Formats: sequence, structure tokens, C-alpha cells
Amino acid sequence: MSAGTVLLIAVPVLVLLAAVAFVTTARRRDTHLADLSRETRRADRSATDVIEGDDVEAEAKERYTQAPAPAAPAAPALDAEALGLTRRQLLNRGIAATSAVGGGGLAVAFLAFCYPSEATGFGAKITAGTVPEITDFIKANRKPFYVPDAKTYLTPYPTEDVDAAKKNYDDDRLYPGFEAGLVALFQTCPHLGCTVPWCSSSQWFECPCHGSKYNRVGEKRGGPAPRGMDRFPIVIEGGKVAIDTGNRITGPAIGTNSTGQEPEGPHCV
Repeated sequence: MSAGTVLLIAVPVLVLLAAVAFVTTARRRDTHLADLSRETRRADRSATDVIEGDDVEAEAKERYTQAPAPAAPAAPALDAEALGLTRRQLLNRGIAATSAVGGGGLAVAFLAFCYPSEATGFGAKITAGTVPEITDFIKANRKPFYVPDAKTYLTPYPTEDVDAAKKNYDDDRLYPGFEAGLVALFQTCPHLGCTVPWCSSSQWFECPCHGSKYNRVGEKRGGPAPRGMDRFPIVIEGGKVAIDTGNRITGPAIGTNSTGQEPEGPHCV
């Protein structure tokens, strides 16, 4: 069952349960308050009807000797329920409603945490284009194809060196990219995290911060970096290249040189 289906079922159920809890709590409090109000009125009437001591005889004489006064129109009986919500009732219902809404929100957040939506942006699979589009750009411009959303350089890997690459790289997640003639290099230098630019003259990656140098496929050739540039798996989906930025692969060890590429001009650093 998909996360969307679970949420579609769970959210109405949680809202219904919260509504039932709210109505039940409010009704119970209102009934309790109404009972208290009736008991209070009954006690008040009993207190006014009690006549103590010698006043009983005087009261009786007064009633029989005086002419009956014209009856005044009776005032309507006051009922707490007829008057609407009291301040206490309003407060209690507000507390119950707040608790119900808060509980429902926590439940929805918990479900969203348990069934997260598909990730997007850096950390997910990012489509860069088709293989011909990428390789044609690289050949025409003599520089890697940069994918900003993936923070990645797509650079060519010689297909004739794939067998050598498999001997140097024991992570088979890299092989589909090698076989497609591409490698995806993370732009960050593994030394201290600087962004490594491309040097057009040497046809290498050269870090301006501390001088680490890497050949076209990101293998370390100089400087203080502890390894080659980290990289991401490449997945070919529907003829398009997708970079799996959620699975960063540690760069090759110092001394790895699977292509034998030497600098093709002056260094930039």
C-alpha cells in the first residue's frame, strides 16, 4: 500500500475520532454543569421557602388579611442551557477542541514521518539529459558537463579502459556509468571541502584552495588530498542519465590511474 493511500485512509479516521472525543467531552461537561445549576436553584428555592420561629403565624395572618394583589406577569424561568454557553463551558470546549486538533496534527505528522514522500533535489536521483546530449557537449566544449542540482561534473570515461576500471574500482554501482562512457564526480574536494573547478589548459580538475589535482576521471594526481574525488552512481533510465546523489561513493585511493591521462597543458593552480 502506498504512502498516499495510507494517509488518505488514516487522516479522515483520525479527524472522525477527534471529533467524537470532542463532542463526548463537551457533552459530559455540559451535563455536569447543568446538574450543578439545577441543584443550586433547588437549594436556593428551599432556602427562601423556609420560615423560622414565630414568623409563621404572622406570615399566615398577613396572607389572609391582605387583599390579593393583582398577579404580575410571570417572568420566564431561566435555564442555563437556554441562555447558551457559560464562560466555563466555553473554556472547557475550547480546551477539548484544542486537544483534538493537536492530537490529530501529531498523528498526521507521525504518519508522514513513517511514510515519507519521495525525495527531490540533492540527495535524490537527478536527471541530467541523454547520453548523446552530454557526450556531444563535452566533445564540443572540451570540458565536463556540469549538473548544478546534483553538484556534479559528468566527464567522459574511455570505454576501452572499462576493464581496467573494474580492476581498480570494486563498487559495481559505478560500472553502468563506465559502460555508458561517463563518470559522475562530486564537485567538492575531499581535502577540506572546497569546490574543485575544471582547468581547461591542463584538462584536469585543480583545487584552488590547497593545490590538489585530479585527472579527467577524478583520480588524485597531486596535492594534499587524501584520495580521489568522490563520485555518484549513474543510472540510465529511458535513455536518460540519472545521477543518484543519495549514494556518494568514496573516491579512489592515492596512486589509482586507470586511464593514464597526463596534463595536456599548463596547470591553472
